[in-house]
Amino acid sequence: MMHPPSLKPITLRNLPPSVARAVKARAEADGLSLNRAVIRLLEDGLRAVPRKPEPIGRRLDKYIGVMSAEEADEFMRWLAEERKVDPRDWE
Repeated sequence: MMHPPSLKPITLRNLPPSVARAVKARAEADGLSLNRAVIRLLEDGLRAVPRKPEPIGRRLDKYIGVMSAEEADEFMRWLAEERKVDPRDWE
């Protein structure tokens, strides 16, 4: 996978010896360079961690204030009508 040339190299410091050995063993087992093995491990690790969804308020922020007062009133009237329950539906 090619990465944009504008990305700067990342240096890892204080890598635990056990992790360094595990990366080296993985690289040798998969026939990869250490760099490529680290990239693959990071990619795999990032895919394995599900991202937390953005709070609902943030996802809807772009809609705040987009309705006029008249549109909001019309929407509230529609919503009130939709919330009416017909007792025959529960027989």
